[in-house]
Parts: sequence; structure tokens; C-alpha cells
Amino acid sequence: MKQITGGVCAAQGFKAAGVHCGIRKNQTKRDLALIVSDCPASAAAVYTTNLVKGAPLLVTKEHLADGKAQAILCNSGNANTCNADGPQIAKEMCQLAADQLGIAPEDVAVASTGVIGQPLNLAPIAAGMAPLAADLGYENSLHAAMAIMTTDTIAKEAAVEFTLSGKTCHLGGIAKGSGMIHPNMATMLVFLTTDAAISSELLHKALSTDVQSTFNMVSVDGDTSTNDMVVILANGLAGNAPVTEENEEFAVFMKALNTVTMQLCRMLAGDGEGATRLLECRVQGAADLATARTVAKAVICSSLVKAAMFGADANWGRVLCAIGYSGAVVDVQKVDVAFASAAGRIEVCKDGAGIPFSEEYAKEILLKDEIEIQVNLHMGEAESTAWGCDLTYDYVKINGDYRT
Repeated sequence: MKQITGGVCAAQGFKAAGVHCGIRKNQTKRDLALIVSDCPASAAAVYTTNLVKGAPLLVTKEHLADGKAQAILCNSGNANTCNADGPQIAKEMCQLAADQLGIAPEDVAVASTGVIGQPLNLAPIAAGMAPLAADLGYENSLHAAMAIMTTDTIAKEAAVEFTLSGKTCHLGGIAKGSGMIHPNMATMLVFLTTDAAISSELLHKALSTDVQSTFNMVSVDGDTSTNDMVVILANGLAGNAPVTEENEEFAVFMKALNTVTMQLCRMLAGDGEGATRLLECRVQGAADLATARTVAKAVICSSLVKAAMFGADANWGRVLCAIGYSGAVVDVQKVDVAFASAAGRIEVCKDGAGIPFSEEYAKEILLKDEIEIQVNLHMGEAESTAWGCDLTYDYVKINGDYRT
């Protein structure tokens, strides 16, 4: 498994594009993205658990029912959610892309991100479709990554190279997400591509399994978005023997997928709205996986823990507090807590009680950009990791006037 560059264009036969079409007022920001496979591909997706779902999700779910797709179209600046004509607009977007690409509209997955409840004007998208198609290139992953950004401060790309049945394969992706991010399809859009040959059934199993330990373990602010979606396309151009059963080859594919999604998770959490620090909570010694995940999520979602990390305050009591209300069955008198970063590691709690430690050294550790909150429950062998960020003044500033 080798990490490489290229994002959604790392895999053979995938082109990408991103242009400014006029949805966003800022003309320097791209707001329309397109990812296209040279041939029809196996496809799978997972969606937000929010009962309020963006129209693009409903249309994409309908289009991917046959397990096939060839293109992904996404706009930023408007979520096309809670609009009476939302599904019609989403379908017309697919038709516009299909006409430009010479494919069926049912082979287009569509996504939108931005403000909820404002009608999406189709005119700029229609006008931008030809320039978007003209921008398609085998090295333009970054263009697409930039076009799906909203309050993100950095474009998010990752890719790996791996081997299946003696053939070199690639898997890459791009993501957006900065705020409104919370477990159970954490709020984001993620588009993944691979040139590996794999059946749509196993592709869906791989994706739906992977998100449980990756994207569903990310939280920025406790809000689950209406437009969260992860889509993966597999065009088979690597020429490997198709993966059609859960064997060693499937395990290799799962590892490749997880390597990319884990990288994207860290980028999403670290780029949370107003964030200054990436937080990673690693829970060990849990009785079972469900307990480990529940505890890790509770700690990473705690507003008080997040605020303490912003202030570089080793307030470990807030970690214990989050574990206590998480709903997980734990023996709090066995819990150990430590903080770690590039500056070192410090133990702050042993057997559920405080221990002497240097506040000065703890602060030095917590002033780093990436902080690890280590929890050991001493009740078993299961472990899990969750990602988040600190809670800052700027988060309120960004979201206080987001719409206006």
C-alpha cells in the first residue's frame, strides 16, 4: 500500500473538472465540479441519516439503484434542500451533464452543498456546463476538490496504490466538510474513485462497512447535515480479476479504501469551522467495539472538551464527564486518561481519579496543532478512534451570519 498524489484522478480513466459558473457571488471561487469515468463503473453510496435529505441525495439514490454510474456532478453555494422543485432541478442537472458527456442521465450522481432552503437557479449551471466539460482533465482533481468547498479552508485529496491479482490498482478521493459535521454520516461530501474491478454489491459492502469506523466517527459541531453523501465509482480499468467475493483480495481493497478515508477524515476534522487544532480520541481496553465507539464519540463531541482543547487546558474531568453520560457501560474506577502531541505525552487520570502532573508541560502538549486524547477503559481488548476539533470563537462568527 503506497500513498500517492492525484485525488480522484489517481485511478486510471477518471477525469475531473471544476469551474466558477455563478452560483456563488465570489467569482474567484469554483462552484461546479464534475468527475467522469472513461467507461461505465460499478457504483455505491451512503447517505445522511437526517430525515431531511437534500433533493440531490434522493435523485442519486434512484440513479444508483442499478449499481452503475459514470459521472458525478456537484455544485457548491446552494444545498438544493427543502425546495419544492428540488428533485426536478437535481434531475435537470443530471440531464445537462449527460447531454454534454453523451451518456444517460441515470448514469450521473448529483450532489449539492451550501445554504439550505434557497431555490437553486439552474441557469448558471446550464451556462457553465460547456466550460466545465472543457476543463475535464486527467490531472484536474484539485479543480473539483476546490469547486465543492464551502467554508472549507483547504482542498482535501488523498490516494493510494495497491495490488490485486498481480495488477497495480489505485484508489483516490476528494472531500468537503468544515461545519455541520456529526456522526451518522458525518456531514460532508466525499467522492471516491478506483480503477479496481469489483462488483457493485461488494463495493457497497466495503463502503457501508468502512464509514462506520471513519466518516461516522468524525464530529465538528454536533449537527448532522441534510446533504451528507459518500459516492464511490469503480471502473475496472486496472485489469485485475474482478473482486466478487469476500476473500483476501477484498480485504486488500478494504485496506486501500480505509487508508484513503482515514486521511480524509483527519483533513475534515482538522479543517472544522474556526478550528485551530485537530483532536483524535483513541479509546482502548473496551469490552466491545460498540462501547469503544460510543466512548470515543462522546469525548470528541463534548463542547466542554472541545473548548478546553482550544484553551490548551488539561481539564481531564470533562473527558470523564463525557464518558459518564455516553451511555456506554464502563467501570469509571478503571479509566485512565492521557494527552499526547508532538510535544510529548502526559498522564492526567488513573483509575478514574486525578494524579499529580505538570500543568505547564500539559499546556505545552496541548498547544500543538494535533492533540491525541488517550482513554483506556481496562475492560477488554476492543478499541476505536474518533476525530474532531476544538471549539473556538470563530465557529460562532462563521455560523452567526452564514446565510446573510
